[in-house]
Amino acid sequence: MEYFADLHVHIGQAKNQPIKITASRRLTLDNIYDYCINKKGLDIVGIIDCASPFVLEELREQFNEEKLVPLSGGGARYKDKLTVIFGAEIETEELRGVAHSIAFFPFLEQIKDFSSVISEYITNINLSSQKARLSAKDLFKIVRNLDGVLIPAHVFTPFKSFYGSCYDRLADAFEDDLDKIISVELGLSADTDFADTISELREKTFLTNSDAHSLEKIAREYNKLHLQFPDFEHLVLALKGHNGNYIAANYGLDPKLGKYHRTFCPACNYVAKDISPITKCPFCNNEDVTLGVFDRIALIADHKTPIHPSGRPLYQYQVPLEFIPGIGKKTIEKLILHFGTEMNVIHNVEKTELTEVVGERVAENIVLAREGKLNIEVGGGGIYGRVLD
Repeated sequence: MEYFADLHVHIGQAKNQPIKITASRRLTLDNIYDYCINKKGLDIVGIIDCASPFVLEELREQFNEEKLVPLSGGGARYKDKLTVIFGAEIETEELRGVAHSIAFFPFLEQIKDFSSVISEYITNINLSSQKARLSAKDLFKIVRNLDGVLIPAHVFTPFKSFYGSCYDRLADAFEDDLDKIISVELGLSADTDFADTISELREKTFLTNSDAHSLEKIAREYNKLHLQFPDFEHLVLALKGHNGNYIAANYGLDPKLGKYHRTFCPACNYVAKDISPITKCPFCNNEDVTLGVFDRIALIADHKTPIHPSGRPLYQYQVPLEFIPGIGKKTIEKLILHFGTEMNVIHNVEKTELTEVVGERVAENIVLAREGKLNIEVGGGGIYGRVLD
């Protein structure tokens, strides 16, 4: 069967305590469950702040109340509608900076053990995405010893990522363990075409996740999985492409909408538009620029055009409703009320049906977004790209 999954969602608070400082306080476990099912249409969600003792305590209470039901293959079910996968985003010290990775575990006891171990290397285990006094290679060994899976997160973004700020090659970080890294997360400003210009990624499965810091950003990017059953065990098999389990499609923003797609100059607010990579501002000669994902990949690519391995799933661009001209919160609520979930609106609902609810202009924009025909002004330097009306 096919399932939709977003495996990178943060927690804003648990047990009335802050978890991810930069995330909305509305990002609670219960709110996430409800939003995934009733607004977004997700089947699987990865909660990546589960190493926090406050989150662990709340999860334990939900198990005791049978709000969450453990699955024998790992993970848990909520109302038999949503599978919850337990994860932890960790920041490691690397050659030229720091990088984020996500550690996923099948059972609550294992991520509890992970929390205990990793707390020895982290100043404040209660908070999300904290820096560990470890390298990624050391972190990988800890995760593997606890039967977890480590996935490098948003690997191309200019801050706190492997390619974006630390290495030219993942092999420099993981060395002889690179072949055991089965998947990488692309991040908002990259897609499959960009990633498949780097040879060492050819054998890696790509994930497209939201890195949601608010409820509304959940499923901004997501994956369609073909699984025999929606649990941790079959998710890992899908990442390996084994036993009939696989990634069927990646859904993500057009990279031009990503907030780090092109090089940005903070001195004069220039955002690169040339087809050549920009490493220095051509207007004010400032060399202290925020290097864009497009520009960084162009500098380190093994070949100019992508070479996709056999079986690489289709990357389907989507424009979230909030990006589409003429659509605000009230319009989104109206669309979801009529058509069920945002995914259904973005990908499936006929134009005539949309027109009846939101009018010709908005319906036309939704269809143009679906067909990839909207004009986009590229993003950079932490500022999202935007759709031009």
